[in-house]
Parts: sequence; structure tokens; C-alpha cells
Amino acid sequence: MPTPPVRTVAVIDDDRRVLTSLANLLASGGYGTRAYESALDFFSDGHSGLVCVITDLGMRPIDGIQVLDRTVHSDAATPVIIITGKPSEHAEDYYLQRGALGFFRKPVDGDALLDLLDSIA
Repeated sequence: MPTPPVRTVAVIDDDRRVLTSLANLLASGGYGTRAYESALDFFSDGHSGLVCVITDLGMRPIDGIQVLDRTVHSDAATPVIIITGKPSEHAEDYYLQRGALGFFRKPVDGDALLDLLDSIA
């Protein structure tokens, strides 16, 4: 019996602990992870073959809003989930209206995140 293809999610966060934590969570849900400490690294690698991109909001020089805009409006139109540990000047609806699949505050509700991913994968 052939092995089903791995559903891969990119995670972009400048905090290695968050990358490790989300990679472990995603693995427990049957997802592979491509981890990036910056959006520059993510965009230089490309985002083909991804189920979704999970990105932190507050990064430099490219922040989560720029990742969202560039990714959902690309040819691949990969879904994006925004995460943040900082207070945001915008409500969740702002990000959803810009095209985000979801918005989570850190610490991320792992079950809710996996449920959201399962709904699109």
C-alpha cells in the first residue's frame, strides 16, 4: 500500500522555541514542517507544495502582514494563518478580511490550529 503524501506546513517565526513547539504540534497532527526564522528565508525557498503557511505577525524586515499579502496573492495562493504574542492594533477580522485563513494569539490553541488545518488539508 503506498504511503500517503506528507501534508507540509511552513512556519515562520523569529523565536526558535515557537518554531520547535509548532513543529512538534504539527507532527502530532500528521503534518510535516518547513521552519523559517525569517520571511526572507521563506520567500527565498519558495512556497510550492505547502498546505498552509503559519507566520508570526511581528518580525523584521518582512512582517506577517507582508507574508500574508505576498502569499495569498501569489500564483499558488497558499492559505496563511497569522499568530502573535503581542497586542495587535487590529482585531482578528482585519486579518481575515485581508485573506488570512485564521488568527491565533500565543500561546496557540493547538487543537484549534490542527482542526483548522484539517479543514483545508
